[in-house]
Amino acid sequence: MKIIIAGAGEVGFHLAKLLSYESQEITLIDLDKERLAYAETHLDIKVVSGDITSVSVLKASNIAITDLFISVTSFETSNITSCVLAKQLGAKRTIARISNTEFIENKAELGFEALGIDELISPESLVASEIELILNQSVFNDTYEFEDGALTMLGLTLSSEAQIIDKPVKVAAEILSDIHFIPIAIQRLGSRSTLIPRGDTKFKEGDRVVFMTSKGGDEELCKLTGKQKTPIKNIMILGGGQIGSNSASELANTDFNVKIVEKSKERAIELADQLSDALVINGDGRNIELLEEENLSEMDALISLTGNSETNIMSCLVAKSKGVKKTIALVENMDYFALTQSIGVDTLINKKLLAANSIFRYIRKGEVVAMTKLANMEAELLEFVVKETSKICGHFIKNIDFPRAAIIGGVIRSNEGIIALGDFKIQAGDRVVVCCLPQSIKKVESLFY
Repeated sequence: MKIIIAGAGEVGFHLAKLLSYESQEITLIDLDKERLAYAETHLDIKVVSGDITSVSVLKASNIAITDLFISVTSFETSNITSCVLAKQLGAKRTIARISNTEFIENKAELGFEALGIDELISPESLVASEIELILNQSVFNDTYEFEDGALTMLGLTLSSEAQIIDKPVKVAAEILSDIHFIPIAIQRLGSRSTLIPRGDTKFKEGDRVVFMTSKGGDEELCKLTGKQKTPIKNIMILGGGQIGSNSASELANTDFNVKIVEKSKERAIELADQLSDALVINGDGRNIELLEEENLSEMDALISLTGNSETNIMSCLVAKSKGVKKTIALVENMDYFALTQSIGVDTLINKKLLAANSIFRYIRKGEVVAMTKLANMEAELLEFVVKETSKICGHFIKNIDFPRAAIIGGVIRSNEGIIALGDFKIQAGDRVVVCCLPQSIKKVESLFY
């Protein structure tokens, strides 16, 4: 697939890096020659120096034969303009990064597709949505919803209290009479490799396990793993930038009690005007005395969203020491995800990874309608729509030649999530969620052509 990425900033470079690993034909455009030089020496891609809204620059990038044009600079108007031009010049699909979430909310009414923009993404909005989902599933460290929660991916680390420790998957499933979950990926304590579990796979203490659940599956998992669901109500957010303000706005509108701490006095005044349902504090979130004065120990969750990853992690560790139940840190360095199990922070969020997940489904073959990469695991979750011509259509799961390094996590039929086992028959129109390791992706895709 021929892909052009406009913008070599943090999101654009990360996308180029991930896509280049998949042997896609990538061209990266930017005005900053230093960024391009770094990308060219570190990645197997082509670079073009110039303005992304220049017709001549787009033509020099072979826009006429491009399958996907992705504009992800930090300038919203440039992204929109370049996508409109790219479509007119022959690009098959276009994606624009935007910061004004009203554009996404009113996409159909505003007619972006008629202009030539197929998809809008906002990394900041994606982070805010991810945070809200994590807080609503506060027991779990990783979450992702398919079809508004018909199926939900939930990740947690098994403690010694879990009933399923040292039990094979098939035995653990027999503990409850009606199962609404299935394990789809396991990472052993101290290991970097990802295991796709089978019936004879045993759960071990310290395992980081990702489950697929249908309605009620979260409560079953809490029962089996010894976790207690504790409601999150009082939240403190550190950092009043765009991500912090978006998160505070969304959370305050869903009945959370929100305090937001912002260092800049001018910005704090702006936030106070914008966020009528949140309490805005002007102060440095690194000041422990200030946090204690603002009753940090009485908070149910602390979300650190400053521009500094290390500050966010340290703030969360301080919050943990004060008894805060849930901590979430925004980090820019992907290497920190490798330390997730030992770092002491409940959940790490990276906006580059969220943006990449949102975009990646456009490069997958078959009718992929949703996709996410599991944090710090070498695995992807893909949601496929089954067509009448798909090889998988009309077959029982147990009879499908499915690769060992992949597993069907669930099926959505008529908007209902189903944990589908071997005797389940796949039909046209089903939405099938698959967890697969990199080596099995092509084989899995071929089943849904």
